[in-house]
Amino acid sequence: MMSKSNGTIIQTVFLLVFIVAGIFNVSYGQAKVDKLDKLIRAYAEYGKFNGSVLVAEKGKVIYKKGFGLANMEWNIRNQPDTKHRLGSITKQFTAMLIMQLVERGKLKLDVPISTYLPDYPKKNGDVVTIHHLLTHSSGIPNLTSFPGFFKNISRNSYSPEQLVKLFADSALQFEPGKKYAYSNSGYMLLGYIIEKVTGKSYEQVLQENIFTPVKMKNTGYDHHGPLLKNRASGYEKNGRRYVNANFIDMSVPYAAGALYSTVEDLYLWDQALYGNQLLKENMDLLFTKHISSGGSYYYGYGWGIGKIPLGNTAEQIETIGHGGGIDGFNTQLTRIPSDKSFIVLLNNTGGAPLNEMTNAIAAIIYDKSYNLPKRSVAYSLADRIEKVGLPAALEYYNGIKDSIGYYLDENEMNRTGYEFLQSRKVKEAAAIFKLNTKSFPKSSNVFDSYGEALMALGNKTEAIENYKQSVKLNPGNENGIKILKDNGVKTGDLIKKVPIEYLKLLEGEYLNVDDKDWKIKFDLADGILYGDDRGYRYKVLPVGEGEGEFVNPDDGASLVFDTKDKKAITMVLFRRVKFKKVL
Repeated sequence: MMSKSNGTIIQTVFLLVFIVAGIFNVSYGQAKVDKLDKLIRAYAEYGKFNGSVLVAEKGKVIYKKGFGLANMEWNIRNQPDTKHRLGSITKQFTAMLIMQLVERGKLKLDVPISTYLPDYPKKNGDVVTIHHLLTHSSGIPNLTSFPGFFKNISRNSYSPEQLVKLFADSALQFEPGKKYAYSNSGYMLLGYIIEKVTGKSYEQVLQENIFTPVKMKNTGYDHHGPLLKNRASGYEKNGRRYVNANFIDMSVPYAAGALYSTVEDLYLWDQALYGNQLLKENMDLLFTKHISSGGSYYYGYGWGIGKIPLGNTAEQIETIGHGGGIDGFNTQLTRIPSDKSFIVLLNNTGGAPLNEMTNAIAAIIYDKSYNLPKRSVAYSLADRIEKVGLPAALEYYNGIKDSIGYYLDENEMNRTGYEFLQSRKVKEAAAIFKLNTKSFPKSSNVFDSYGEALMALGNKTEAIENYKQSVKLNPGNENGIKILKDNGVKTGDLIKKVPIEYLKLLEGEYLNVDDKDWKIKFDLADGILYGDDRGYRYKVLPVGEGEGEFVNPDDGASLVFDTKDKKAITMVLFRRVKFKKVL
């Protein structure tokens, strides 16, 4: 029999162990919160994130916060309950409505959409199914990629019927079901089908079937007119400055991208997807890998499925998620179903590196190593020029350009140079452009920009030499060619000539070594080599001193062919993405 004193001692020991374990768990959890806060504060401080964030570990929220400003003109800060436009995250809600209607026997996934839209052109409506629309495999062209979309379409108001008519007669890009090609048009059609089948507006169906049951009180269809409490304004970053985002009438993104929400409401959505409140059966069809969307990623119904890296490690974890982008906003929602962890980032200043942030946040959740963000050399240099003047700032540049805590980006340097040029600080602009030519000597654009600044300084001789180099690096630089011709400079000798036999050797189909679905075909037409990258056709012009160097004049992208082994020709795109000739 245990003595009373021994029992008391054992009880005390157990109590102490319990207390110590509790303290450890709290401390351990707090360490993750501190890491999350340090990480996201750094992104915000460096101008890389401005929005709201929520992180849940094993189904429980461990971190939520707002960073930066929801409204910059009134200095109103972002909070966890700030309402942000979601962009294409909207698609997962549209897909849920479709699956609810399937479950209720109102729709079938595998019948032609003309079954539900009898007035839709038969040539397309009779061969495209709802499954094709859900998986971006319909072949219907993407409306938001139409020429003149932003100028001629995005600012106008449309009914769903009028919106669909904008692309209904367009020829299919490929046979439905044969490949993946992201198309907002498909999800606009799904919204229209929902309205036709239910006799209600898309917005009303969402409210009744998702938002009200899940208690998502701060989520809805974003309309420009009504006043909406806690709605963030959208901005775009122009160099170091912010400007108001372009206006878009929200009838245009419709069921493909017109919703707003908060990080808190999206957490409720995530949790609801683990139960059967919204869908009794076939929830798994939403998250099935229906079609490859490139590399190791797949598309389900309104969701992307694939593995993401855990920080800077070689480890990966399976996720279900989607990103979104709409004028002034970009968003990322990531679910980790293996343990119900969840990450959502809503940003209201355009192109934030949300994938990079998500990978680092996931690393913190799973105790893996990750990288903190780096400061921009270009923007740091610009700040220093304004504070201490050009000479001292150039010394500062030399000290930071190779520093581990900074990164040097060609485009950021170029934008910064133009920021000074447009402010009539030409000497400073020229100095920045010159630095860019030293750091990126194979870029046509940096020499073109430097030439422009030198012309503004009156240094015509040196300006012409830089324009010459720009044209050598990109024979499609029409601006540079015009300036040279206007100044009496012949440009024929600047453009590299390649024997037609060599160009014929390059013709054929090239397969990406890491992504078996990425193919580029090269062919000759009128003595010029053309590339065709999944429907995008562009010239490929010879440049440089060595054999096999080419450029896409549209965007300056480099292509380097290796023909040493005629039976194993390779091509490197962007100086890092490798392809091999297969046909």
